[in-house]
Amino acid sequence: MVEAGTAAEALPFADQSAGIDLMLCDVQLPDRDGVSLLEPFLRRSPDTFAVLMTAYGSLESAIAGFQAGAHDYLLKPLHFDEVLAKVEKLLGYRAWRRENQWLRRELNRAFDSSQIIGIKSTLAEVFSLASKVAPTQSTVLIVGESGTGKELLARWLHQHGPYPDEKFIAINCAALPNEILENQLFGHRRGAFTGADRDAEGLFVSVGAGTLFLDEIGEMSPGMQAKLLRAIEQKEILPLGASEPVRVSARILAATNKDMPTEIRALRFREDLYYRLNVVSLTLPPLRDRREDIPELVDFLIAKQARLLGKRVVGIESAALRLLRGATWRGNVRELENVLQRAVILAEGPLLTPGDLPPDLRPDEDAILSDDLREAVAAFERRHIRRILREHKDKKEAARRLGLALSSLYRKIDELGIAPVAADAEAWAAPS
Repeated sequence: MVEAGTAAEALPFADQSAGIDLMLCDVQLPDRDGVSLLEPFLRRSPDTFAVLMTAYGSLESAIAGFQAGAHDYLLKPLHFDEVLAKVEKLLGYRAWRRENQWLRRELNRAFDSSQIIGIKSTLAEVFSLASKVAPTQSTVLIVGESGTGKELLARWLHQHGPYPDEKFIAINCAALPNEILENQLFGHRRGAFTGADRDAEGLFVSVGAGTLFLDEIGEMSPGMQAKLLRAIEQKEILPLGASEPVRVSARILAATNKDMPTEIRALRFREDLYYRLNVVSLTLPPLRDRREDIPELVDFLIAKQARLLGKRVVGIESAALRLLRGATWRGNVRELENVLQRAVILAEGPLLTPGDLPPDLRPDEDAILSDDLREAVAAFERRHIRRILREHKDKKEAARRLGLALSSLYRKIDELGIAPVAADAEAWAAPS
């Protein structure tokens, strides 16, 4: 505990590295007004809680004190029990707030931006732009197919935003009926509908200065779109049953897998709301367009699933990795993680094998998996031979079309690892 007789003596304590937990400050100081001391003191020591002591219990002095940053005030003459109770209450609240901030930081660490893999691929441009918009309060529209990691990117933006210790709340606009979604976002007042026996704050209020992530925004109804537009433009909402609007400060991030210009032309989405959301647009590429990331993603996801499942799986055989690199991945990274979770469960050794992967894992016929010329040529040969075999179930005719002897065709099939799938079984049947 430290004491100061004047504002000049008190101000240097704000710069102490240990910080001041709580400050009791008289309104009448010898060298200046106590209220005017709060602003410079709390600017230097923002975590300090301030309590004003005054013999003038006017509303004006209390308001001025709160505007300057005070958390409470005491009226003279002071009573020790009252002072002690007030100090204990504020210190308890301060400890709770510190713990809450610590827990939020820990949650952010648990999210771990290392989960975002692909900075060296086509994602590099996305994150170059994301790093510029993240520190602002600007709205961002994240566009991408299902499973590309839109919420993961939204969490990254929040973590690198101006208020990373505040809440991040995500809500799927397609998962809730319109009435429930409205209540979730905007809240209601007591008596607004049958069963509303108390006020309920919506997510716009409960998120505070944090981030509200609206996933699948393209599924929002026209009526809800109008209310969201007002919330973004006016920074205020009108809870159901309320007569006065409520100010809000949440940052809005939105995501969609729809082609929004098409939705606007079809009159399914408001153009003015689209431009409000689309201040900055970040488009996440599908996994098939960044296959160079697959080996690194596979390593990360195998380690993650092995840890969660308690399995001693440390890697993957090259043949299995080739299958993963050549798959279509219509479900993108989410599908890849599900496939690897299954594979880790089934694995009997330290390395995943082709047999651990789903039998219906289809190759992407258009995939070019390497910049190496020989591998690219082999990929082209593999696709070309598979297409001819599908078109000509007679292997001799397929060999003739390819300009190969039948024995050379079988050798190519073996060398290129062209494994049959159900639809192609006849083409790989042994010659009669």
